[in-house]
Amino acid sequence: MAVTTLLRARLTRPEVAGRVPEPVTVTVARVVRPHRRQAFERWAADALALAATYPGNLGGTLLKPGLGSSEYHLVYRFKDDASLAAWEGSPERRAALERMQEMVDEERYARVAGLDSFFTRPATPGPRWRSTVLTIAAVFLITSTLQLLVMPHVADWPWPFRLLLSACIVVVLLGFVVMPALTRLFAGWLRPDRER
Repeated sequence: MAVTTLLRARLTRPEVAGRVPEPVTVTVARVVRPHRRQAFERWAADALALAATYPGNLGGTLLKPGLGSSEYHLVYRFKDDASLAAWEGSPERRAALERMQEMVDEERYARVAGLDSFFTRPATPGPRWRSTVLTIAAVFLITSTLQLLVMPHVADWPWPFRLLLSACIVVVLLGFVVMPALTRLFAGWLRPDRER
């Protein structure tokens, strides 16, 4: 039976000259027929494993429904639009979607990119204190390096400009370099109960 509701964002955006590629997170919510839940969970595990083989994949997970719900959320993340488009346009993904269609009644698609994906709630969140500790460690690493390597060279700048420079460097490195690397490196520690 065809999916009754399908809201899709554009899969790719036109590349802007000189734009730095941004990580992209996609969430697909699916209302699964009650008698097909186990089959859907097996399908989702296979789909996530398949997506993980594609270049630029940064991981994914399946969020199971709460009590009284049949809505699953499949979340996956790619390093940029091009990597996401390669996965979403692949014949393997199309074949997987065809196998899944008779298991669901409704589907919704959402996509966020760049820093929006960094500040959205992570899939299968673990204890909040763990992400807080990792963020503090990342900020400490960046600011310590900044104080040692950059700030001595701008010591004669007025303090508002030094502060602005520091804030810009910390935010850019945190959002685009350090936190994406650390969340991949410590994924098992951050979300110990995530689906694999």
